[in-house]
Amino acid sequence: MEQEYIADKTFEKDECKPHLKKNAEFENCRFKSCDFSNSDLTNIKFMNCIFESCNLSMVKWENTALRDINFRDCKMLGCRFDRCNAFGLAFSFTNCALDHSSFFRTKIKKTIFKNSKLQDCDFTESDLSASLFENSDLNGAVFENSVLEKADFRSAYNYVLDPEMNRIKGAKFSSQGLSGLLLKYNINVE
Repeated sequence: MEQEYIADKTFEKDECKPHLKKNAEFENCRFKSCDFSNSDLTNIKFMNCIFESCNLSMVKWENTALRDINFRDCKMLGCRFDRCNAFGLAFSFTNCALDHSSFFRTKIKKTIFKNSKLQDCDFTESDLSASLFENSDLNGAVFENSVLEKADFRSAYNYVLDPEMNRIKGAKFSSQGLSGLLLKYNINVE
């Protein structure tokens, strides 16, 4: 099967669809207002790419390489990042809706989640060391046996995580977030 390699190109709306073939590689590409919802991106490589105002909800990410990817203003509901190719997995999210997505057992140190909705996301057993959750909504997000060392939750909100079930050494929290750390003790923090 012939491999398609595309570099330094901007795709808008549906322009990229003919190129979304298994084993395709995209490097330094920009995707603007593209609708990838329910697409099969199995075995595709994306390197140093930007996705702006795209719909990536329910995308099939089997062995998809996401290396140094920037997602901005994207709708990404129900994404299974735990099925991506783990080698070099690195991305950031700004103003994205990631509700019901899974990061189960992913190693995504220093990931930036900025102004994003992460409601009901699964971060079980993931390594989020030194990650930033700036002004992000974590309502219903699951953190269990997760590595959150040096992660910054100071402006995150609606999170609940058990310090005894997660590694949080050096993590940063605001006083407003204390109730999310103490919920299991059934105490009132005022």
